[in-house]
Amino acid sequence: MLFYRGIRPLLFSLDPEKAHQLGIRTGSIVQSIPGVLRFIRCDPNVDPILRVALAGIDFANPIGLAAGLDKSGEIVPAMQAIGFGHLEIGSISARPSKGNQTPRLWRLIDDAAVLVHYGLPNDGSVVVAKRLQDLRNRDAIKTPIGVNLVNTNEPSSGPSSPDAVIDDYRESAKRFADVTSYLMLNLSCPNTIDGRGFFEQSSRLDDLLRSVTEVTGDVPVFLKLSPDWEQTLIADLLDIALQYRSVAGVMFNLSAHRREGLVSAPSTYQDRPGAIAGRPTKDWMDRRTAWLFRQLRGTRLRIISAGGIQNATDAYRRIRLGASLVQVYTALIYHGPGLVAKINRDLAERLRRDGVNQLSDVIGIDAMER
Repeated sequence: MLFYRGIRPLLFSLDPEKAHQLGIRTGSIVQSIPGVLRFIRCDPNVDPILRVALAGIDFANPIGLAAGLDKSGEIVPAMQAIGFGHLEIGSISARPSKGNQTPRLWRLIDDAAVLVHYGLPNDGSVVVAKRLQDLRNRDAIKTPIGVNLVNTNEPSSGPSSPDAVIDDYRESAKRFADVTSYLMLNLSCPNTIDGRGFFEQSSRLDDLLRSVTEVTGDVPVFLKLSPDWEQTLIADLLDIALQYRSVAGVMFNLSAHRREGLVSAPSTYQDRPGAIAGRPTKDWMDRRTAWLFRQLRGTRLRIISAGGIQNATDAYRRIRLGASLVQVYTALIYHGPGLVAKINRDLAERLRRDGVNQLSDVIGIDAMER
């Protein structure tokens, strides 16, 4: 982390998207050099106290990479090497997408946050599925991989009807069924109009799950919901999800609207589109996670949670409020790749200090207080 602090001013002198692209290129180069990853590898099996079993998958630790950083699965080996317990790549659509017009990413440094309006650029399911298959053929995947799926967000090739949207998801799901540990169906991308509202007609989720599970069999499925949706809609969606055995859990996406609590100058964000990611989302996502946990009590559905996780204290709080797994992304921008190993070390120490035998013993124990 000290090394990253030294180079961060240089990275922050670059346009945010160019810095992101530089990070992807650097990771791709590093992982292509034989033997290099062995020198930087952080064993994700940091401590057996951190193990979590979910949806038939054994996670060595609860800290995962959130979707959005490795949009097309280009740096899986490099991300594995820094200690993540799972990686979620994407969002990925059936066909390639360029995403929204630039600029579409802005730093809010005073808030340790970003304003993101990418609009789902990715290489498309054909290319990314082959990329994952090649890694599996080389036995290069050592960590559970989740693939975050969306419908194609491209005017010239995207779906033009509700049935076509469902078919778009189905096409991608079929391609990834044999190469992924789980699928995350993104129902609520805040950076696309369709992504915000399509599944507010809850019967469409039934159509989607029926179609997707026909081609994926027992592959675990998670649903990414909007935190902005009304509670009655979320309850309806959860009822539908419970009808499908392969649906293992849910998580909340970024908010398309919420910008409360920012300390950055309004001129840095008020006239720009997009969703806030990073530290300002932490407290609200704590509350939303606890609420969601209470709705799911007594069911098989479990929670993956992201939003504002900066350190082990944040991760521990989110787990005690109901998350079985937590994901980070924006914190890596501000603290660097060494953050992952530090969170795992500090989390294991905190659990032992509290007399906890296994991380799973504390999932949701504080949820009733929120």
